Amino acid sequence: MPTRTRLSVTLLALAAAGCGDKAPPPATAQERGFAEFRACAVCHARTDPADPRTMKLIGPSLFGVVDAPSARLSEYDYSPAMRRAVLIWDEARLDAFIAEPQAVVPGTRMSFPGEPDAQRRAAIIAYLKTLK
Repeated sequence: MPTRTRLSVTLLALAAAGCGDKAPPPATAQERGFAEFRACAVCHARTDPADPRTMKLIGPSLFGVVDAPSARLSEYDYSPAMRRAVLIWDEARLDAFIAEPQAVVPGTRMSFPGEPDAQRRAAIIAYLKTLK
């Protein structure tokens, strides 16, 4: 088979297979939140901290965080600022904290500077609501 024909056949096969196509964007807020949570997952587990298989990361597990009190996990060494905070992590408080952690809990050890995009924060919170 001539080189030109071989190249044409290869290009046609790649096009038919969708090579180079991007995956469709996530459809629901929860699916978008799962994608956005990757940034959080560097420091936070999403599994039950009571499960011995849960990895101990820099930050506390976010399993069950929605509507839970701040500094709720006895096995995690929260910053003094977080231990002093008396918060319930409802959606509004989570939104504010994810937007600017230091503004909500001044002195928190969380080094994340904040997520300015309201849609991304909403998607993350929608995902966090599934972790129970």
